[in-house]
Amino acid sequence: MEAFYGFKDGSGDWFVILDTDKCDGCGQCAEVCPANIFEIGEDEYDPFSEETVAKVKDEERKKIRYSCAPCQPGYGETPPPCLTACEPGAISHSEGWKVLYGRI
Repeated sequence: MEAFYGFKDGSGDWFVILDTDKCDGCGQCAEVCPANIFEIGEDEYDPFSEETVAKVKDEERKKIRYSCAPCQPGYGETPPPCLTACEPGAISHSEGWKVLYGRI
């Protein structure tokens, strides 16, 4: 299941997307995130799952656009650290950043 953390407003969609089916709960994203937005915990979207997965901290969800901005394309040409650290490829970002930086 894809969990969308963030918000949508007039300027675009600002989400960190975590595929909980791919996430193995390793915690690498939390270790490398300079904004410290990730935590490892119960899968809040699958109450029957006993696995732990990455998720965005509650207090960070409305600040995604600002917390993640320094790592997004336009501030540098390297992918955000959370994307490169996630070996299963469970993390992605919404289209808002691509539109903002003219990548679409």
